[in-house]
Amino acid sequence: MATGTGDFGVLSAVEGIRLSSVEAGVRYQNRRDVVVVEIAEGSTVAGVYTLNAFCAAPVKIARQHLSDNQGKCRYWLINTGNANAGTGKQGAVDALACCQSLAELAGCDPSEVMPFSTGVIGERLPAGRITAALPGALEQLQPDNWLSAAKGILTTDTRPKGLTRTLQLNGRTVTITGISKGAGMIKPNMATMLAYVATDLSVDYAQLQALLSDAVSQSFNRITVDGDTSTNDCCMLAATGRAGVAFTELSDSDKAQFRGALNEVLQSLAIQIIEDAEGASKFVTIDVSGGETSKECLQVAYAVAESPLVKTALTASDPNWGRILAAVGRAGVPALDVDSVSVSLDAVPLVERGQLSADYSEEKGQAVMNQEAITISIDLGRGDAKERVWTSDLSEEYVRINASYRS
Repeated sequence: MATGTGDFGVLSAVEGIRLSSVEAGVRYQNRRDVVVVEIAEGSTVAGVYTLNAFCAAPVKIARQHLSDNQGKCRYWLINTGNANAGTGKQGAVDALACCQSLAELAGCDPSEVMPFSTGVIGERLPAGRITAALPGALEQLQPDNWLSAAKGILTTDTRPKGLTRTLQLNGRTVTITGISKGAGMIKPNMATMLAYVATDLSVDYAQLQALLSDAVSQSFNRITVDGDTSTNDCCMLAATGRAGVAFTELSDSDKAQFRGALNEVLQSLAIQIIEDAEGASKFVTIDVSGGETSKECLQVAYAVAESPLVKTALTASDPNWGRILAAVGRAGVPALDVDSVSVSLDAVPLVERGQLSADYSEEKGQAVMNQEAITISIDLGRGDAKERVWTSDLSEEYVRINASYRS
């Protein structure tokens, strides 16, 4: 199951980036499960990583390699089918062995390889299968393999996710292309399970990190499927500089244009994850306004987005507005005046000043709940802060997928 059309258009090549995806048999046969991304020399790379205390070995190594090299990186090495998380010291040994193997084949330092894994937690990484597939992966590197790479990083996803945006900056054409994967265990607290974005603009390491962190805060940090932060979340951004123009050379308006395009790409990748959430039949936008702070708006938004009772009502297309009120009430907003709270479904008022709206009817509510895309708007009536979160419903299909995930 999935919502939306899944149509993200053509993924354009970014000069300085080559990609490939191959079958290594990490967990399944006849499935592309290893992706290699080659990044041209002279590029800069930024990253944002999971906040899960049990973060996987490849996350720790990728973060350390990028820090040690101050944003310099030559290869991203990604495998699916095995998360290499909860694997102790052996997990680091296996991840480093993969980095070493790719570095020897490519003629670079192992610290210039960043490993990434996604899949089942707690099982040893079959490093030998991955390293055996690397010669073929290097032979197949091509600049136009973005779609193949997008398919190669999938796990329980039903479709690839990606987006390209091109813009004119300082008289040059600049391209931003990104791909992501994720369908369950989604409440990133940083990014998503895996996301890879590249641009041919030249950006220094510190500025690139700032641009990425800001874009993540308004995209991947605003989605939730089930409230579970993965052990393997990473969002990476590479800037190759091959467009012949630097971020520092841009006018203020061009800088704003680039920021906007980057934010659009990451936000689209995040939304595509929610549209393809495990078992999803609804795509839900939750807008919370009237808060004293952004923090309390997010508290309310996530309380509603992650409420099993709200999510199952969405699956049933049941306008059970009492469940929404209950979630708002338990969100932990200090001294919340419930008589100031209003709630609506799309343009249909549900609750006004803490009680059922006189304009509400079950028929109006049902008409909205029957839709695939729904907006729940909540006004706390206590300030000017506002926030938006995207989520999905909770269906029997979600339970089936996760009950049988390891089988």
